[in-house]
Amino acid sequence: MKTPKFSVKNIAASFTTRSFRVGGYSVAAAAIVVAIAVVVNMLAAALPASLTQIDTTSNRLFTLSEQTEKLVGGLQQEVTIYWVVRNGYEEAYIESLLDQYKSLSDQVRVIKKDPDVNPTFTQQYTDSFTENSLIVESGERYRYVDYNDIFVLDYYSYYYSGVANWSFYGENEITSAIDYVVSQDLPKVYQLTGHGEADLSSTFSSAVEDENIDLEQLSLLTQETVPEDASCILINTPQSDISQEEKDKLLEYLGNGGNLLLITDPPQEGNLTNLEELMAYYGVTTATGVVVEGDQNHYVWGMPYYLLPDIGSHTITSPLNENGYYVLLPIAQGLIVQENLRDTLTVSELLTTSDASFSKAAGYEMSTYEKEEGDADGPFALAVAITDTVDDGITSDIVWVSSSALVDEQTNAQVSGGNQDFFLNALNYLCDGEESGISIHAKSLSSETLTMSSSTVSMLTVLVVGLIPAGYLAAGLVIWVRRKRR
Repeated sequence: MKTPKFSVKNIAASFTTRSFRVGGYSVAAAAIVVAIAVVVNMLAAALPASLTQIDTTSNRLFTLSEQTEKLVGGLQQEVTIYWVVRNGYEEAYIESLLDQYKSLSDQVRVIKKDPDVNPTFTQQYTDSFTENSLIVESGERYRYVDYNDIFVLDYYSYYYSGVANWSFYGENEITSAIDYVVSQDLPKVYQLTGHGEADLSSTFSSAVEDENIDLEQLSLLTQETVPEDASCILINTPQSDISQEEKDKLLEYLGNGGNLLLITDPPQEGNLTNLEELMAYYGVTTATGVVVEGDQNHYVWGMPYYLLPDIGSHTITSPLNENGYYVLLPIAQGLIVQENLRDTLTVSELLTTSDASFSKAAGYEMSTYEKEEGDADGPFALAVAITDTVDDGITSDIVWVSSSALVDEQTNAQVSGGNQDFFLNALNYLCDGEESGISIHAKSLSSETLTMSSSTVSMLTVLVVGLIPAGYLAAGLVIWVRRKRR
């Protein structure tokens, strides 16, 4: 065996060989590629999440709404979001969403707090916490956002159908919390009492709270005037009429630029005379009875009084139109807009029936869905927005919806939250008068309720039960006859 000869001359000669040059080029090329990859990754990491993360979910789970972009993009003070989670247990949905918030503004900081490492951190904010919960803080204000308020199970659907329908309230909760911690004064809504008014359900009350609106009760029987801090008065389905004195107090409040959200039902006993006179002053009166639809495209489940109205164009309704949501109003009273009452008054029809609709004078005692003598012809408005210019630059706004089903949880579930969105949009509009206050719809993590008009159901029934089987049968007969002839 020969012993290799090592010398400076031999080593120097090896650097000039063809093999070394080829190998050197390969090493240099690999180093350049690695360097480029490192630089590209560093640049990509510095880019905002909106440019590096593509939302491929069917319902745009991680695409922030215009309302959020406007609020967060315009922040003038620092907002810190503490994410309470152990290392390795991060919820992917929340992580992606928080990246989107950080990309909107340099004022948003996201800091992870491991409860194992910082066991006492949450005690200054809440008595108990759930992992993957958030704490949004700015200055001296903060709000705790529980994980169970971000991922919400529809217990109603689960109880009746056995199907677990989950909704993702991430954007709704985080944007609401940011709005709360940077706001100095929150709007206050007073709910009128003393006439058998219905209370809002816990779901709707919580939704109002999430919109950063304070709810308090008000009795005008004991108060001399509407409180000065009232952003809006809510009258929810009164069972008896207001008094003349209460009517005068409401007129005074509205005459000074106040706002009103009125929800009524077709009266079962007697009339709401004073309340209807108040609304007549603002250009809207009622038709006698209960509205029935003659157009199958405008009602559901074969019941012509389960109304599926057309949605008009307005700040309140634009989010519903843009996202394809419905509003469902079973048992409603027709509203009639009076034209040219006074120059300062503008009335917009938000929800309307078809030309084929009519109002059954028999009301709740109707025995047929067919039009009879004495029934009033439609179309009707089922919800209106009224603006009255009371002084230069001062307006009074009123929204009137003629069915209590607007705030009914079961009805709301049938249109995937469309009724709740309409209610919150109206309340925000009356409190703020700006589109920035419009509610953000939750994102469904499962299939949403499919709402179809009765005409669509009939057409699909004929197609599936009749035409498709008949087509297969005809094709089979043709094939059989041809083979028989052979």
